[in-house]
Amino acid sequence: MNDYQFSMLVSIMEIMLGVFFWPLIIGVVLITLLFVLLLLKERQVYSRRLLQAQILGIFGGWFALWMMAVLSESGFSDAGGPIDWLVIIVVYILGFFGTAILWYTLAGWLGLGKGDQVSVRHHGVPVQ
Repeated sequence: MNDYQFSMLVSIMEIMLGVFFWPLIIGVVLITLLFVLLLLKERQVYSRRLLQAQILGIFGGWFALWMMAVLSESGFSDAGGPIDWLVIIVVYILGFFGTAILWYTLAGWLGLGKGDQVSVRHHGVPVQ
């Protein structure tokens, strides 16, 4: 087992997540596509929606850690080495960003949170 293959990583994730794996992959691809389409449609980032997404991302990170503990059948007290703690940190970060992008996308397509917009500058000149 000197080399790693992408199919091996997919197999391990399938075993760990069980029936949640493929719906999760489809959801990630769909939300990412909707997020990119929203940014192209609006051509700006709304700060109120972004702040809401960041606040909800904090809870999403904790939810991801809880789901990891439930699905893996091991607790945080079982984390011993540096790689275990690295995985815990990565899971929190992925949960944070996943929830933030999910909320920003849903709120954008539902027309929520259109408060202040973050100004985008092009060569020092604000773009409207």
